[in-house]
Amino acid sequence: MFSALYIIILIIAIYIFLILPRTFSIRDMSTYKNYYFAHRGLHKGEEIPENSLEAFSQAIENKYAIELDIQLTKDKEPVVFHDYSLKRVCGLDKMVYDLDYKEIQDLRLYNTDEKIPHLREVLELVNGKVPLLVELKMDTRDITLCGVVAPYLDEYRGYFCIESFNPLGLWWFRKNRPKIIRGQLSSDFVKDGEKGDKRLYFVLKHLLTNFLSRPDFIAYNYLYRRTPSFLLIKNLCKTPTFGWTIDSREVFEEVKKDFDIFIFENFRPE
Repeated sequence: MFSALYIIILIIAIYIFLILPRTFSIRDMSTYKNYYFAHRGLHKGEEIPENSLEAFSQAIENKYAIELDIQLTKDKEPVVFHDYSLKRVCGLDKMVYDLDYKEIQDLRLYNTDEKIPHLREVLELVNGKVPLLVELKMDTRDITLCGVVAPYLDEYRGYFCIESFNPLGLWWFRKNRPKIIRGQLSSDFVKDGEKGDKRLYFVLKHLLTNFLSRPDFIAYNYLYRRTPSFLLIKNLCKTPTFGWTIDSREVFEEVKKDFDIFIFENFRPE
């Protein structure tokens, strides 16, 4: 009986160790809580493309913070673009990492004059006017992106934090840029229809890699906000939470008590 009890206690202790976020020297995120974050900028279908300089300008003009995505080109330049494939937005059946930056610059977003921005261009445009939430897109163990992006962020003078689904990337920032606020992105990947290792998806869904990065915040798909690990971190550790992506006023009203900060699109949350 006692052996079984000890095993249960050990399992609970290991579980808590794995999911714990940062618990000491908690970061002040009050500035971020004063903003709503426009998902990929304040875009409007094909008229104002997502992750475009125009979408970011619109967000700034309307005093919204900005969520954006960064990935690398073939020649290791950081560009602001969400999909790994260029098909949906640019009509080209290739991956971002298949093309050099010069080739990327020849493409346009939908049927507009907007091009895929370089990270440098976005930072120069925003210039501290509103906070930034920078998603680092890395779907493998290759975290080269971190070392490329970090120097740009070092020079930026404005409020920003980073997030990623990839805990290895957050681990890199924990070790190499510990002062940068970092957040773990997560969801129920199986229910989302993602193809991949279900065991890995289970680990990521339940935030069992937090021991690597000890994130300052959790950004969670609002659909799965009742996931036990998320609730434990939110309610017991009082860790700041981002809810993504809120796409209607009805959803916003439903979940506004469940998160501290909100990433939105397709409506205005005022």
